[in-house]
Amino acid sequence: MSAFPEGTWILLAVSAVFCAIGFKKTVWFLSIGYGMSTAALGAALLIMGLSRGACGIAYIAQCVLLIAYGFRLSGFILIRELKNANYRKKINAEFDLAKKTPVFVNAAIWITVAFLYFMETSPVFYRLANGHAAAADAWEWIGLAVSVIGVTLETIADKQKSAQKKADPNAPAMKGLYKMCRCPNYFGEIVFWTGVFVSGLGILGGWQWLIAALGWVCIVYVMFNGAQRLEKRQNKSYGSMAAYREYADKTPIIIPLLPVYHLVKEKK
Repeated sequence: MSAFPEGTWILLAVSAVFCAIGFKKTVWFLSIGYGMSTAALGAALLIMGLSRGACGIAYIAQCVLLIAYGFRLSGFILIRELKNANYRKKINAEFDLAKKTPVFVNAAIWITVAFLYFMETSPVFYRLANGHAAAADAWEWIGLAVSVIGVTLETIADKQKSAQKKADPNAPAMKGLYKMCRCPNYFGEIVFWTGVFVSGLGILGGWQWLIAALGWVCIVYVMFNGAQRLEKRQNKSYGSMAAYREYADKTPIIIPLLPVYHLVKEKK
């Protein structure tokens, strides 16, 4: 089974085009561009499947879920950045957006993330390319169910955080799913992509395993890195609050029940 079957370069081009928004603002490669590329890849995979007349209900559902997930994520991030001046200020300071990123650095990031987004969605593509999109197996249904749980968790977490920040802009979100872990939205994202990876377990072969597994490992790393950056921001904003310090010391950072509470080393 080829790692780069027919259609690979089309999907890579789609991913590259839709995450190119990062040239406007570098951080968008990993935020708005990420969501847009995911949605566009889902649409491209759906068109490929329908045009070949070789896709079943589960495959179509996976593609639609990718589209919905990407649209929701990019839309949420864009609205938050446009409407929330405080969030925009923090992000600008964190990524030092006042300093212009060199073109060659942006180009390197662009190529890297375009390939990453292809790798994340590759289990769905390989199902089609390997001729297994018409009839779903148990792995595809299990993966689809896990992805639905993931996007549901992320959506609820984002809504709960927005509501809590609206009620008290000067306090961190610590209620609802945030009692389960401090970054339930990131946890939901990990669950979503775990479902995508699991959906391909019955059909991946050869180098396809490496590409799909690497995509999953990379997104998990990105989520943990995001949680680490969030912890830095929260320590700076809420570190003097006794309630926050107690909450942070007792609530897992990203994976519920996993006793990992901090990703930032405290300065002694």
